[in-house]
This record gives sequence, C-alpha cells and structure tokens, in this order.
Amino acid sequence: MAAIDTAGQNEPIQVGELTIRYLLDGTATGAMGMFELTVPPGSRVPPPHSHTRNEECVYVLEGKLRYTVDGTVRDLGPGDCMHTPQGAVHQFSNPHDVPARALITLAPDIGAQYFRDVGAVLHAGGPPDRVRLFAVMSAYGLVPALPQ
Repeated sequence: MAAIDTAGQNEPIQVGELTIRYLLDGTATGAMGMFELTVPPGSRVPPPHSHTRNEECVYVLEGKLRYTVDGTVRDLGPGDCMHTPQGAVHQFSNPHDVPARALITLAPDIGAQYFRDVGAVLHAGGPPDRVRLFAVMSAYGLVPALPQ
C-alpha cells in the first residue's frame, strides 16, 4: 500500500470547546485514523457512547484526561493510554486545572467529517439540538448510552 500524504489536511476542527486536528484520516483507506484532541478544563464533552464499528485508543500527551471505559474510570497523564473495544461504553472529561492534549486512534476510522458534522450542530446557535446531534452520531455508528 502506498503512503498517504497528509500535508495540508490537518486543519483544526472546533467542536464546541474541543479542538480536533486530524493527522491521518483513515476514511480514505478504510483503515486506522489518528487525531490530536485538545480538551480545555471543564469543557462540555460528548455524552457516554459506544462505537458499533470501531475500536479506540487514547494516549495522553499533556495534562490529565479523565477517561471511562465500561465503568472503569482513570485519570490519565502524559504517557498513559486506555483502550476502548468496539461496543464498550466510554466517555472523557477534563475536570483538572490545565488543558489536556491526547492522541486518539480509531480502527477503522470514523473520519474528520464526523467532527465537522457534529461541530455544525453545536455551532448552529442556541442550545444544541440533541435529536440532530444523535442523528449525526448514529449515521457514523456511535450509540449514546442510556442514562443509568
């Protein structure tokens, strides 16, 4: 397989307060994707959810990120990682005092367009349209977890 040139393709994507910078959009190959995620302290984050088609791994570069997979909660610091198997309910947050920055890999990837689509819902003005947000999530194989 030929190498994929990602030059110029890693423009930051704003999703609420979160910043996503894609390093490798795997939707072009149907393979793994990788992006950098920046989470300011106290940011609004996605609801707990699972992926029907993907597994995910988070690796923290800076700060601390609270990450939960199937009820196991860890505060991950630089050099820590946590794996989310396909179908596992997971979520993240940053209840700490400094921004967190992490490298996320997805296999296969959901792609940068997912985050652009979610960002469009969140930046439409007014409170987020949860029905529209959940429809976007569903279209990409993400399933919001039922409240406990």
